[in-house]
Order: sequence, then C-alpha cells, then structure tokens
Amino acid sequence: MVSVVGSPQSLSETDRRAVALWAADCAERVLPLFEAEAPSDGRPADAIDRARAFGRGELDAASQIRQRFVAGRAASAVVGPAAVAAARSAAQASGVAHMGAHALGAAAYAAKAAGLAAGNDSAIDAEIRWQLSRLAEPVRAALRRLPPIGEDSAGPLGSGLLASGVLGSIIRKLQAGLTERG
Repeated sequence: MVSVVGSPQSLSETDRRAVALWAADCAERVLPLFEAEAPSDGRPADAIDRARAFGRGELDAASQIRQRFVAGRAASAVVGPAAVAAARSAAQASGVAHMGAHALGAAAYAAKAAGLAAGNDSAIDAEIRWQLSRLAEPVRAALRRLPPIGEDSAGPLGSGLLASGVLGSIIRKLQAGLTERG
C-alpha cells in the first residue's frame, strides 16, 4: 500500500477507493460541458475512467498519483468557465487516489460547472442535492471522516482555493448534507 501525506484529509486506501467512484460520477455529469468546447481532448474523460478503475481496485494509488495533474492541464485548453470547471472536476476526481478530500473538490467543481452553465445558483443547489442523493452509506461515512473545510491545512480542504468563494460554499453545503440521510 502506498502511503500518502499524513493528514486526516488523506483517508485510508479503502475509503479513497469508495469515494473515487462517487467523485467520478460527479465529474462525469458535467463532462459534456468540457467536451462541447474541446471534443477531441480526452484527458478529462480519461481521468474519470482512471478514477473509476482506481475505485474498483484495478489501478494502484502510486500510478494514479503520477497521473493526477493530466486532466487539470486540460482546463487550459478551453475558455468557457463551465468547461474549465468541468475539467477541474475530472482532475479532482483523479486526485482521490492521492488524497480522499479531492472527492469533495470534484463534487464542488461539478456543481460550480452546472451553475455556470445554467447561469444561476439554483442549478448549483440542484447538483448538490443530486450528489448527496448518490451517496452510499460507506461513501457518506468516509466523507464524514474528513475535517470540516478550512480546519486542516494539510490538504485541499485547507485555506486554499477549495475553501474560498463558491467552491468553499459548495463544500460547506456538501459537508452539512453528509449528516442527513439520502
């Protein structure tokens, strides 16, 4: 088993595999927003496929850690804000192999992409509701083990980009929703 950064945001490998599948589902919902702008760029779709393969136990964490930035670079291939957010969602999903907290990043970027595409916050809220409804109890339990956003600086939920603005707001809503039953 590959060790990851010593942070409560890491999660165990078993938990990372479980949340990777959910993160891939979240990212896949907004993938068409990226593909509409860059139909021949398969990096985000590949990242989602790799996140699923990792979740199923078909890929190891070490190989995925090396690949986690590929989809993120696809964000620079598009200009539309929704397409950029969709690429970043896929990149966050692929990062789950490295650190479980990236699952919330994948969900947040997906909700942001949905809101940008629709041009309203109600689309963000609808996406969050869909994401929460897709949580199997083991995934919900794993995500509840993550620290509240902004409380632990050793990972993506620290004081950086995911903790501020619309992404931070989305993750706060997701974390609040984890205590509710889908």
